[in-house]
Amino acid sequence: MRAGLTVGEFSRVTHLSAKTLRHYHDVGLLEPADVDSSTGYRYYSLDQVPAAQVIRRLRDLDMPVADVRAVLSAEDVAGRNKLIAVHLDRLEAKLVEARTAVDALRDLLRRSPAGPVVEHRSVPAQPAIGIRAVIDRVDVLSWWQGALGELNGIVGAQRLHRTGPSGGLFDSDLYEHERGEAVVFVPVDGAVRPVGRVTDFVVPAAELAVTVHEGPLDDIDLTYGDLGTYAARHEIGVTGPLREYYLRDPIETSAEREWRTEVGWPIFRSDSARG
Repeated sequence: MRAGLTVGEFSRVTHLSAKTLRHYHDVGLLEPADVDSSTGYRYYSLDQVPAAQVIRRLRDLDMPVADVRAVLSAEDVAGRNKLIAVHLDRLEAKLVEARTAVDALRDLLRRSPAGPVVEHRSVPAQPAIGIRAVIDRVDVLSWWQGALGELNGIVGAQRLHRTGPSGGLFDSDLYEHERGEAVVFVPVDGAVRPVGRVTDFVVPAAELAVTVHEGPLDDIDLTYGDLGTYAARHEIGVTGPLREYYLRDPIETSAEREWRTEVGWPIFRSDSARG
């Protein structure tokens, strides 16, 4: 009497290939009901069909093998459903990320081929308060937002007079090596009492090619690309941090589409160019 369904028969019943069934056997996810000791042939039982169907659907949803194994071995329905719900939440988060990436790509394809509107600006040195740190590129946005809030808190607490928009300086290493120095600052006048990370700071003078980025900072790399291309074609670039001025920032509005950021690229300008 046969021990059960052969691999081929079980494959037809479950729509799982022989290769997949062997893999699931090797990783302990779906072991055969019986293995012939003399031939090594594997046999499955009809009772394993529901488990195979569950495994197939969970793997179709990209659930890791370890998590599928945990679902199958869950002691009760509540525990099993909780594991599945956690994975579904992860999938939904990935769908949001994918939708954001798709929208960003479509926006890129719809961009006007016309170059950026660029202003040349001579920026004098400015007294300010600032927060300086060496950070990883992946942490820039969260660090920037926290530093900006902290600086504005000090401005209010010490009743300092703002003399211009807040801004940031970002070292080239941050982009080239994904880790580098960044400074967020608020220009002020009056006596500053350093507190925690906040110290007095002088924003250095610079000659800049400046353009404006509208909206969230997630795609500010496109504005940098436009400005950097313009600078490479029409200007003499110089060593120095890239610069941003936040004309409308998260302190003013939480609506990211309303943010307005000036991006400054350091350049060399002769006296005749200034004239």
